[in-house]
Amino acid sequence: MPGPEEVAALAEWVGIASVSSDADRDDDVRRSAHWLADTLRGAGFPRAELWETEGLPAVHACWPAADPDAPVLLVYSHHDVHAVVPSEWRLTAPFSALQADGRLYGRGASDAKGQVLCHLWALLVHLAERRAPAPALTVKYLIEGEEEIGSVHLADLLSQHAGDLAADVVMVSDSMLWSLDEPAVCCVVRGSVTASLTVRGARRDIHSGAVSGAASNAAVELCRVLDLLSDDSGRITLPGFYDAVSEPAPDLRASLDSLPFHLPSWQADTGTFADVGEAGYTAPERLWTRPSVEIARLTAGRTDAPAFGLIPAEAGADLLFRLVPDQRADQVAQQLRGWLDGHRRPGYAYELDVSSTISDPYRTPAEHPALAALHRAVGHAYGAPARPIGNGGATPAAQLARACDAPVLFFGTGLPADRWHGPEERVELRSLRLGTRALTRFLDELDARSSRARRCRPHAE
Repeated sequence: MPGPEEVAALAEWVGIASVSSDADRDDDVRRSAHWLADTLRGAGFPRAELWETEGLPAVHACWPAADPDAPVLLVYSHHDVHAVVPSEWRLTAPFSALQADGRLYGRGASDAKGQVLCHLWALLVHLAERRAPAPALTVKYLIEGEEEIGSVHLADLLSQHAGDLAADVVMVSDSMLWSLDEPAVCCVVRGSVTASLTVRGARRDIHSGAVSGAASNAAVELCRVLDLLSDDSGRITLPGFYDAVSEPAPDLRASLDSLPFHLPSWQADTGTFADVGEAGYTAPERLWTRPSVEIARLTAGRTDAPAFGLIPAEAGADLLFRLVPDQRADQVAQQLRGWLDGHRRPGYAYELDVSSTISDPYRTPAEHPALAALHRAVGHAYGAPARPIGNGGATPAAQLARACDAPVLFFGTGLPADRWHGPEERVELRSLRLGTRALTRFLDELDARSSRARRCRPHAE
């Protein structure tokens, strides 16, 4: 797997425009959830249902093992997708999947509908190889519908359905590989803090001819403040920000140092131009083991009419901090508030709004046998030993670990060149095949008959 039927099923699901950030697409997100639940039931899941929230629905499914003492695996991912700008898509419309050159193009093909279906395909292979009506371990899915808008109701789901989500191991399947030729297992993910900063310098937009040179300019002041966020060495200037930041673990650093990294190829895959960031660290180290801050959006002045000659009264910026173990998102949010208080100037009003959907970083416990099982499974599927890497994006891993009282593993089939959140998103069909093979082997590795996997679970950090 996947064969033509499986690829066709993924293409059909990609055709459902489950954009969670667009209220006009709420019905499509619901259709996506129904599609997945129907598909899981059709594949044999005894239980697959929608879990409603105050927003958009998640899908929960459970296929119990025959042995009540068998390990329990909970797979987390999402079925909603990022917004699109249809005019930027050239090869195909974003919700009209196209198979070409060994890839499937379409929004959600890689992030994360293809990843979700890999788990189903692997489970079906596992069952076929066992010639059994039930898997060797209990398999549960939690596929939410609001990940692309910050998982705003995930905490409610975890609280309301704690019993249904009890597990020995959690696997987050919303992740990237490094390459198909260099097998790797993610063992650490960064957390995130998002915030909006607004600066106001006047009661209304003002004609520059009347006040230029003698009046405050919100856009200029916002740029001044943003420039102070990092110093010349690329370090973030929030007081206390690096107090909890430690150097990469020796084994991880050695793995990253030996990772084949060709800057021009990486830039071509990701569409970037410059190699920038904190001085003294390689690009892979900065991606996965060091914190960062990005300006995700800047707004100022008129966008619906010519702005020439006007001084904008207000300017805004959306900020995104990426955090590493052992930073805490709530502490960084407080550091940001204190930092801003130290840079306010008379003549301006400042407003900082920190999102409630902040997330903590997470590191998989290195000694847990399930992590070793995943390394073996990935190495078997790819034909070479799997090395440890990180993930630069944020996931609700820490939240899941606390709610389920279980360690979290990471495995996905995405690649840096898959153009997540951009036009012409795509998934490599070879990546889906290798991913299915790895996940099939992982289920076998966690077989309840294996003494090394029987309910052995040191708690997550």
